[in-house]
Amino acid sequence: QVQLVESGGGLEQPGGSLRLSCAASGLTDDFWCMAWFRQTPGYRREGVGKLCSSGSTEYADSVKGRFTISKDNANNILYLQMNGLKTEDAAMYYCAARVPSYLVRNLEEYEYDSWGQGTQVTVSS
Repeated sequence: QVQLVESGGGLEQPGGSLRLSCAASGLTDDFWCMAWFRQTPGYRREGVGKLCSSGSTEYADSVKGRFTISKDNANNILYLQMNGLKTEDAAMYYCAARVPSYLVRNLEEYEYDSWGQGTQVTVSS
């Protein structure tokens, strides 16, 4: 069972940057996909972006060019670098994982079976 712990959320001004981290334990499979999702109250969880062990990435249109996902494989930490933050980026951000990677086709919540507890991002001046 993969366990995920997010950190790095906080308050940032519009136009600012934040980097979220997701520490993964139990991720022993060589073929994996990990992703970031976000959720605001009253709305369903939406995919932000994903990174798979093949190196492939996918981003939601709303964050393309501003957000970047990367992974420190030595330490099993997934990152989400968020630049050019907008007020609409404010949400609870969740890290997710699925092994093996061939089970993941898109950036949909149902494709992932391991989830972190979330970290809150607030964007406000």
